[in-house]
Amino acid sequence: MKRRGHFNKDPIKFLCIVVSIACTFVLCFSVLKLHEIPQGNENVIGLKLKKNLKDGGRGVGKFGEIVIGMLPQDLGFTLFLPSEKAFERDLGLGEKGNENENDTYAILTRVLGFSAVPRRIYADDVQVGKEIDYDSISGYTLYISKDSDGLLIVNRIASEMVDLRRGKIVVHVMDGVIMDPEFEQSVRPDDD
Repeated sequence: MKRRGHFNKDPIKFLCIVVSIACTFVLCFSVLKLHEIPQGNENVIGLKLKKNLKDGGRGVGKFGEIVIGMLPQDLGFTLFLPSEKAFERDLGLGEKGNENENDTYAILTRVLGFSAVPRRIYADDVQVGKEIDYDSISGYTLYISKDSDGLLIVNRIASEMVDLRRGKIVVHVMDGVIMDPEFEQSVRPDDD
């Protein structure tokens, strides 16, 4: 037979159970936060980095933060985000900014449309040598594969960092900008 008020008679057992449950919750939540995206100039630790990464581990950069901020933080998305070097090289957007900030925001909005998928895709979801395809939020088809180093290749653009997380958003930093030929012609830097 069970006795009523069993924990009232043995408060030490009750306290041990409560502390054990609380510790389990803390451990679970801390494990879920391991792969957060670094902000600013923090060092990137525990991330799969390309061997010759030249950005010094700066994370996603100024334009990357803007693009990530355009997505709803409470929904699952995958973002194939251009690196800061790619923003400058392929779109002519540098640290000094653009003459017209409205143009910069419009360009970043188009980049978001081409590079965001409304589902979470981790590097482990893609098998080496196999190609999968998903439509981005603008309807542009992304062809995703993985090389033998575990880095993703999306529409022939290699990743620099994979599986970064910001809330429910999975971010892969790419060494180029994913865009259709029409948009590429419209944003090509003047020096090309």
